[in-house]
Amino acid sequence: MKIILSGYMGSGKTAVGNELSQVTGLRFLDLDEEISRREGRNIPEIFKTSGEIYFRKKESEVLQELINSSEDLVLSLGGGTPCYGKNLQLLQEDSEVKLIYLKTSLEELTDRLFKEMEQRPLISHLDNRELLEDFIRKHLFERTYYYNQSDKIITTDGKTVKQVAGEILEDLN
Repeated sequence: MKIILSGYMGSGKTAVGNELSQVTGLRFLDLDEEISRREGRNIPEIFKTSGEIYFRKKESEVLQELINSSEDLVLSLGGGTPCYGKNLQLLQEDSEVKLIYLKTSLEELTDRLFKEMEQRPLISHLDNRELLEDFIRKHLFERTYYYNQSDKIITTDGKTVKQVAGEILEDLN
């Protein structure tokens, strides 16, 4: 089985993925980190030097390789991964994949990400909270259609990482 976590940046994919890995004993991978490791450079660097199209091709290649591997694992996707190319179709067609959307409200995402703006290259250029909220709102509008096609949707607002992981595990049993 492959437990695959999708959702917007700041929704808790990495934290929940790590918790699921500890509880299940499955290896945890972050798709962006795996791409960075293979490329020998970080994601902002890939975007800057090779462009988004190159990154999206690599993202699809690595995703397909991980899905096709025989290893059971927990994988967190990049926020845009299900929205590009045939990635969503890849995730939906494999019977070993359990795609879970960590749904987080605009308000909660804004609160979480406002504290981390400087560490997040995609939003570090934004000057204030209002611009950040508008940025997130636009992305959520574009991406929610894809996220909502997941096998399971879990609302994360007001829940701890352990509670969210527990809901996922409950659903898997």
